[in-house]
Amino acid sequence: MLATSPLIQVTPGLMIWTIICFGITFFVLRKYAFGPIQQMIDARREKIEQAIAEADNARQEARKMLEEHKQLIGQAKSESEEILSEARRVGDAQRERVRQETEEDRQRRLEETRRQIEQATHQALGQIREEVGKLSLLAAEKITRKSLTGSDQQRLIDEALAEIDFSDLERSRS
Repeated sequence: MLATSPLIQVTPGLMIWTIICFGITFFVLRKYAFGPIQQMIDARREKIEQAIAEADNARQEARKMLEEHKQLIGQAKSESEEILSEARRVGDAQRERVRQETEEDRQRRLEETRRQIEQATHQALGQIREEVGKLSLLAAEKITRKSLTGSDQQRLIDEALAEIDFSDLERSRS
């Protein structure tokens, strides 16, 4: 039954023409189709390889930029730490300077106050001496019941002042 079908029977003339047609078709396809198709495939392969190479270069450049960025961030952090440290140092120095100026001002005012107190004390002692002298003179006049001349009065005042010990007053002030 298989041998009776005309499609399965071997016919030498038909076989030769089939081989010749196949060869001509293969030649035409090779010359006009396979070449351009192969060129398109090669061009596509080159584009893909080029894109892969560019992607690798871009990745390497991105890594390089990332490293540079990390270094810049590290530098910025260290610079900011230095700036903060410098600001703290300047602040401490300024605080110390203000404290020192305040202390100097306090000492100056304290010294000025002491000087004013001494001046007032000397002035008060002078007034006390003068009052003691006048009281002594009045007491001497009453005792002697006579009026003294100006030179006698001055002599009596000086003697009375010489007898009074003002060192007790100065000690009690301290």
